[in-house]
Amino acid sequence: MKISTIQELLEADVVCGEEYLDHEVHSACGSDMMSDVLAYVKDQAVLLTGLVNPQVIRTAEMMDMVCIVFVRSKSPSEEMIRLAKESDMVILKTNKRMYEACGRLYVGGLGFNTVK
Repeated sequence: MKISTIQELLEADVVCGEEYLDHEVHSACGSDMMSDVLAYVKDQAVLLTGLVNPQVIRTAEMMDMVCIVFVRSKSPSEEMIRLAKESDMVILKTNKRMYEACGRLYVGGLGFNTVK
């Protein structure tokens, strides 16, 4: 699935990385706990989260993720946007809650792994 399709399905705004919207992704995960993302998530390209701090960007970078979707209308800080740009990462934000956002992506054909 293209990141542009994720943007459409979630009715999301592009915060940064618009030039990478044609990038293909095949899986996603949803979590607000970065320690769980580090411990349990493998081969996920998209992170859905409501956690807004620079550690989210660093975690996604370590896990080779190419897109972060902030749910519940959360907005990243300027520092987070800078870090994402340095990593060629797309940041999207949506007003959808985590449950609905993951559901829309799943129904749309993107595999995901919600960390418990």
